[in-house]
Amino acid sequence: MSIRRATPDVRATDMEASLDFYRLLGFHEAMDLGWVVTMVSPSNPTAQVLLMGPDAEQLQPTMSVEVDDVDAVHEAMTAAGADIVYPLRDEPWGVRRFFVRDPSGAIVNVVSHR
Repeated sequence: MSIRRATPDVRATDMEASLDFYRLLGFHEAMDLGWVVTMVSPSNPTAQVLLMGPDAEQLQPTMSVEVDDVDAVHEAMTAAGADIVYPLRDEPWGVRRFFVRDPSGAIVNVVSHR
């Protein structure tokens, strides 16, 4: 298994203020679905912050980990008895993902791009 990137998922109560803040740090918008925006470093595309707005789903992860084979990770997590809190599925915006709760209670979005 290969990890492509790991990013924090920030709950943005005011999306416009959050966008302005991360722009000041040098990030730019790479993806905007309205309820979630990916901010990316122009010099290092794996340095990212995901901003999740108030319209995001109720269950919000605290970090995202992009892997090369989400199905293999899901299989390993399931076999280990991990707490899968959002089932493995293909999303309409082109990713395959699931959420798993870590031992400390944090929710991790494990994702691959299709």
